[in-house]
Amino acid sequence: MMSSSQALPVIAVVDDDNVYQFTATRTIQATQLANQILQFQNGQEALDYLSGHLKELDILPDIIFLDINMPITDGWMFLDEFNKLKADLGKDILIYMVSSSIDPRDLNRAKSNPIVSDYVEKPISLNRFAELLRGKS
Repeated sequence: MMSSSQALPVIAVVDDDNVYQFTATRTIQATQLANQILQFQNGQEALDYLSGHLKELDILPDIIFLDINMPITDGWMFLDEFNKLKADLGKDILIYMVSSSIDPRDLNRAKSNPIVSDYVEKPISLNRFAELLRGKS
């Protein structure tokens, strides 16, 4: 089976807010720029998924929208664990930190983390999702 080099990405939304999960998923679907959207309630669920599918390129996410404040494993803890997994993953994954926090410490901490592509404030508009999914942050 041939795969197109322009194949649509697999997206993961990691957020404990069910309403946000739903609206983000619907908005991403509306961009028509995603192949599949994975949903995780917290960082641990996402890490378990990643470590269970390290080399399965077609189902690993290409982009992760990662909330900061979540129970069990928050965004910062996820990044620490992701960093340890990163070398074993079969592909590079873009991570966007997502938060409704306007705390400059969160913004600076996200921007100074080399594995975070960008910090995105909630709510995320359809146009902003489309820009991020096209890789034009």
